[in-house]
Amino acid sequence: MKKNINLLIFSILIIFTGNLSGQQHVDLTAAAENSVHAVVHIKTEFSYQTSVWQDFFGGTFWQDFFGNNAPGGYTEHKAMGAGSGVIISPDGYIVTNNHVVEDAQKITVTLNDRREIDATIVGTDPKTDLALIKINMDHLPTLEFANSDEVRIGEWVLAVGNPFNLTSTVTAGIVSAKARNLDILGEYSSVESFIQTDAAVNQGNSGGALVNTSGKLIGINSAILSGTGYYTGYSFAIPSNIVKKVVDDLIKYNSVQRAYVGIAVLTVDQAIADEMHLEEIKGVIIKQISADGAAERAGLQINDIICSINGHPVNSYSELKEIIAVASPGDKVPFVILRNNKKMTITLELLNDLGNTEILYNND
Repeated sequence: MKKNINLLIFSILIIFTGNLSGQQHVDLTAAAENSVHAVVHIKTEFSYQTSVWQDFFGGTFWQDFFGNNAPGGYTEHKAMGAGSGVIISPDGYIVTNNHVVEDAQKITVTLNDRREIDATIVGTDPKTDLALIKINMDHLPTLEFANSDEVRIGEWVLAVGNPFNLTSTVTAGIVSAKARNLDILGEYSSVESFIQTDAAVNQGNSGGALVNTSGKLIGINSAILSGTGYYTGYSFAIPSNIVKKVVDDLIKYNSVQRAYVGIAVLTVDQAIADEMHLEEIKGVIIKQISADGAAERAGLQINDIICSINGHPVNSYSELKEIIAVASPGDKVPFVILRNNKKMTITLELLNDLGNTEILYNND
């Protein structure tokens, strides 16, 4: 009898663990197959000049001393760069990182089937490190945009790139965090709200795709956090909702129609919560308001705490920037705020950096 009971328990354990392992299994093959053909290798050519003195002495002392009149003239040099890109339309629009193609004199795209074709720059946006290029081809494989707001921490993702011009390479990982601000784009007005993953990404993967298990685009791989310049466990992607907004604007206007609120904020922490007698440590607190900006016009005040924008919770400056980055001047956006411990909703009409809602074109 005891032996039969032990066998029964053993059988139940096998069934239970089998079901558990089945629940944990994630099939990424379809996502990979759906992605690799829409990811391309991008080769760029640059030129730069050095003086004869600089070439000989290996420094800039002589150029600093003589200025543009350094003896011996200048030597023209060629340099090569490489990265990845994602085809987003059958007629050849490709999104990549701005730092992949910035200042490039020639851009060559290699498709996953090894066809090569020259590309032209449609537009760039250094504030998000995104660029849009185009090749003159039709019937190309593409990736469909997913809603990056729906990305969940812990979900499986694939990083797809073409770093060595060998055809596309796929690595897997999970979403480690959202709305990461690394302060790597330099400008205060830059938009940084990265999706962080542990999928292996190296330098040549810049501009490649981050896709979900359905093979849809949730981000453009942009950066790694490393002391050596090589992948050490952290990689970062620009969310697809920001990518789609930037790409659509570049196609329509050759310029990103960026919206501004006109505030400076701090993330609510324990000290602020104690000082303001808050029940929860959530939101961002307004510490500065620009004169005649969208916030002032709508009646926001210093020490108002922003809880959500357009239905999205806000608990950091990078989250605020990500939400506003997908909006346009003229959009009317509801802000849920806490003022004197009372919640209220104030609707802002967002403005451009000139303080109005007109379309701004890039005529370059």
